[in-house]
Amino acid sequence: MAAALALVLATLVGAADARPVPGPDNRTESVAGLLLVANPGMPDPRFAETVIYMVEHDAEGAFGLVVNRLLTAQEFDAFLDGIGVEADDPPEGHVLLHAGGPVQPEAGFVLHTADYADAATIPVDGRYAMTAGQAIMRAIAEGRGPRRFLIAFGYAGWASGQLEGEMAGGGWVTSSAEEAILFDDDFATKWRRAFDAHGMSL
Repeated sequence: MAAALALVLATLVGAADARPVPGPDNRTESVAGLLLVANPGMPDPRFAETVIYMVEHDAEGAFGLVVNRLLTAQEFDAFLDGIGVEADDPPEGHVLLHAGGPVQPEAGFVLHTADYADAATIPVDGRYAMTAGQAIMRAIAEGRGPRRFLIAFGYAGWASGQLEGEMAGGGWVTSSAEEAILFDDDFATKWRRAFDAHGMSL
């Protein structure tokens, strides 16, 4: 979790099988690289019917980005102007901006396929990565960016042991991180599709 938190503090833009998490008893399994899917009846209304891609999960806590909450759509050039990015011949049309979670909604992140990396990139599982900063936005605008991406503002975060407690209480299930669920714009069905990927039906 240290890498993700360092990225949050340093940059504001203006699955894998479960793995053991290092810890005293080594019994906790990491859900990094998986989808965290809210169960029906999730008591926290902020996370009702959410699907979260988990970027990091270790003994210190967990960090993820919600992938099924559209925040707004903006003209691409207006968005670039708003975050102070200059690009040669930016694409026309709209860019979709997502609500990545309730923590630090001013912080911007790009979840993307692993075919792009720069100094700020946090690789997750060989398929996907997360990057923050202006370099990736400039690369996307100039056609040098990742094959697929999702731009999110804010993130979901848990302190040490908090997510494990919520999962034990039945608040969440995990499922495989299918590319279509992460990156397509069929937001209305992502939650149901994530449950299907888990092997459950709603």
